[in-house]
Amino acid sequence: MTAAEVRSPSAPSAARTPRLAVPGIRLVWLHLRSRRVPGAVLALAVCGGVLRAALHWHWLFSTGALAQQFPMIVEGGAAAVLVITTHSPFGEPERTASRWLPYLRLGTVLLMTGLAIGVLQLAVTGASLNEGILVLARNVLGVTGIGLLSSLFTGGLLAWILPMGYLAFAEYALLESWTSPWTWPVRPPDDRGAWLCACLAYAVGLAAFTIHGARTRLADDA
Repeated sequence: MTAAEVRSPSAPSAARTPRLAVPGIRLVWLHLRSRRVPGAVLALAVCGGVLRAALHWHWLFSTGALAQQFPMIVEGGAAAVLVITTHSPFGEPERTASRWLPYLRLGTVLLMTGLAIGVLQLAVTGASLNEGILVLARNVLGVTGIGLLSSLFTGGLLAWILPMGYLAFAEYALLESWTSPWTWPVRPPDDRGAWLCACLAYAVGLAAFTIHGARTRLADDA
C-alpha cells in the first residue's frame, strides 16, 4: 500500500463538498415554483405598470378622496397576488414530509412582501402619489397580514376575499371621513395608530401562517 492509495478515498468527498448547498437551493426553487411565484412576480409587475400609467397619464385626481381610491385598489391587488402564493398544490403530504416547510413559508412571504413594496415604489418614483409611498408600504403590509390570517381558514386560493372586502370597507370610511386608526388604509402616513394596526396585522398573520400554513381542503388538492 502506497501513500497515494491512503489519500485517495478522501478525494471524492472533497469533490462533493461544494455541492452540499445544491439540494437546499433546489428545494427553495421547487417550493417557489409550486407556489407559482414566477407568475406572481409577473402579476406584481403588471400592478406596478398600471399604477405608473395612472400617475403618468393623470388618471387620478390630484386631491381629495378619489385620489386615494385607485392606489388602494392597486395595493390590494398586489397583496392579493401575494397571499394566493400561500396555496399548496400538494396538501397534507407536503406538511408531513418537509421539516423545512415553516422556514420556506416564512422566506417566501418575506421575499414576496419586499418585492411587492419594491415594485410599487419603483412604479411611483418621480411621480406625485397622493399620501406618498409610506402609505403604500403600510397598506401592502397590513392587507397582506389580513390575507395571511384569512388563508388559515379559507385556503390560499380564497385568501384574497377578506382583504379586498376590508379595502372596500376602508374606501367607504374614506368617503365618510372616518378617523379611527383601524381604518388604517385611508389614514395619513404620520398616523402612528394606523401603522400599529397595519404592522400588527402583518406580524400576527406572518407568524400564524409560518407555523400553521394555509388551510388544506380536498378541493385544493386537485
